[in-house]
Amino acid sequence: MASNSGDERTDLPGFFADLVRCETRLYNDLNDRLRARHGIVTSQFEFLRYLRDHPGCRVADVAGEFAVGIGATSKGIDRLEKQGWAARQPNPADRRSSLLALTGEGRKLTDAAERTFTARLTELLGDVPGPAVAQVFSRLRAALERDRIGMPTG
Repeated sequence: MASNSGDERTDLPGFFADLVRCETRLYNDLNDRLRARHGIVTSQFEFLRYLRDHPGCRVADVAGEFAVGIGATSKGIDRLEKQGWAARQPNPADRRSSLLALTGEGRKLTDAAERTFTARLTELLGDVPGPAVAQVFSRLRAALERDRIGMPTG
């Protein structure tokens, strides 16, 4: 189905395919670079970065940010803990949950990996995602998140 915008038509299935294939290739390339330079994969980097930028968050907060299930998120945090990069701390407001924090080693790793991640994205994308493109994706993401579209059911 095509979308009308004046006389222009967008092949929405084609746009979707381009979007997903670009994301997959970027993710895989970044995964390879992070693994080679820091011994982590992209999903671990994203979790670590979230923990750094949201101190005291809970597993549910991380799951909501990445639209993944609580169980998968908890297992991911377990792996970060096992490596000594993250720690669970008791939540004084709710004994059933824990607050998450980066360790000193986790912060060092995250900061170093972020430099690698940003440098590689700059190499790959240059100025391709100009401000207008970035704004479109930001608005799309905000709308999807507002309406809780694509959130896991379990």
